[in-house]
Amino acid sequence: MLCSYWQEIPNISSSLEGRVTSSCRPFKRPSSLKIIQQILKRYTAFLWMMLGPLGVWGVFVIAGLDAAAVGLPMDVIVAGYVYRDPSRFLLYALMASVGSALGGIVLYVIGYKGGEALLRKRVTDERFAKIQGEFAKHPFWALMFPAILPPPTPFKLFVLAAAVFEMPFVRFLLAIFSGRFVRFLILSVLTMKFGPQVVQFTATLFLRHFGWVLVAASVGIAVSYVVWRGKQAQKK
Repeated sequence: MLCSYWQEIPNISSSLEGRVTSSCRPFKRPSSLKIIQQILKRYTAFLWMMLGPLGVWGVFVIAGLDAAAVGLPMDVIVAGYVYRDPSRFLLYALMASVGSALGGIVLYVIGYKGGEALLRKRVTDERFAKIQGEFAKHPFWALMFPAILPPPTPFKLFVLAAAVFEMPFVRFLLAIFSGRFVRFLILSVLTMKFGPQVVQFTATLFLRHFGWVLVAASVGIAVSYVVWRGKQAQKK
């Protein structure tokens, strides 16, 4: 009842194997990664228990809290909702995206009031200049692109930067919503096809091949931007 989602993940065989062969192996202290995974699993189970009474609004609430600076496993939550009820995958992606955009208002206010001094405390001068240049040239893409990428991308840093560099509020909300919707939509499709294990797989892939993922995403966004500009030019 607390977390049927986790019970359906096929890890039974690996646990049985560990029990059978444990007597033949020397004792090994659990690695830090496994300890973190166990903590996250229990943490997520607790979240599912809390989300039960909220129904479909749970993904909206969690997304808002996550965007407002409270770090929560959003990919796991969205994948869990989609896995249990695939027919509503568009609704879940939409609600998570809206929640992320509205939750980002908290950081927008903090960044707007804190100004450049707040951002400079968190990045080097070189990084500050780079981020400032990105927002000066393409503010919408500078925020939407990080919103698409999964952790450990420092997305909240770019949210603060958008406020510090006074990105128009409506475009700020639209950029977060657009980026998050693309991310959660892709996650939903992958979850329906491969199951909730795709969350861990994509996270591992992203960490090991960050450079190639970054290049592929950049090319995709660049192509989309060129196509959009071409259509705008034809209308004129």
